[in-house]
Amino acid sequence: MLLAIDAGNTNIVFALHDGTQIIHKWRISSADSRTADEYMVWLSQLLNFENLDIADIKGAIIATVVPQTLFPLQLLCRRYFKCDALVVGAEDVDLNVKVKLPNPAEVGADRLVNAVAAHKKYGGPMIIIDFGTATTFDIIDKNGDYHGGVISPGVNLSVEALSMAAAKLPRVAVEKPKKVIGNSTISAIQSGIFFGYLSMIEGMVERITKEYGSPMKVLATGGLAPLFNEATDIIEYVDQELTTYGLFEIYSANTESH
Repeated sequence: MLLAIDAGNTNIVFALHDGTQIIHKWRISSADSRTADEYMVWLSQLLNFENLDIADIKGAIIATVVPQTLFPLQLLCRRYFKCDALVVGAEDVDLNVKVKLPNPAEVGADRLVNAVAAHKKYGGPMIIIDFGTATTFDIIDKNGDYHGGVISPGVNLSVEALSMAAAKLPRVAVEKPKKVIGNSTISAIQSGIFFGYLSMIEGMVERITKEYGSPMKVLATGGLAPLFNEATDIIEYVDQELTTYGLFEIYSANTESH
């Protein structure tokens, strides 16, 4: 089995792949002070719960946007799974993606992994909308090359910031209200968040497509992707496993060539 680790700003996802499909997927909140041993205590309990043997994990790949997590995650793989994990962004790991930017190193590992997966599964040109800690729009061309994108505050981050900055405004759940015009403080905030982000998504896709100069597919991923997909026709595909799939593709491409 292969262990894929996607370390984001909010959560770290651990996924197991049996060579054909994802068989298990677990999340733990991101904390840059965790040690390899702490990760293993948590992960070993989940493996035992599923009657899985640590010895069955033969390889690993890591993508992280939190630099402090890299060393303990590498040590986790080396110490407990007896393998050196491939690291997205390392010089010896080929993504087979050309980054058409002045400074390619600026692009987050997760965004490049998504580009690999999206092109492999859906082709291009494409806009990838990722509803994560940040809401990002990434642009790939018909060859799968990365052309940049847009970064805006994530939906939940905006909800949290509004609640923290305005003492009388409660923190609300992100959901689609029945009407745009709210008849209470909570429904007004929900409308502003939901329809505000929906308008941003639709407007941004329109602007990107116009600037790019040709029709583009639109794919959404991340926890809130299904919610927004239900409210607009602009999203063509929803893929909750996009990043994980991309990690397995990158691992396969780099190990099969050796």
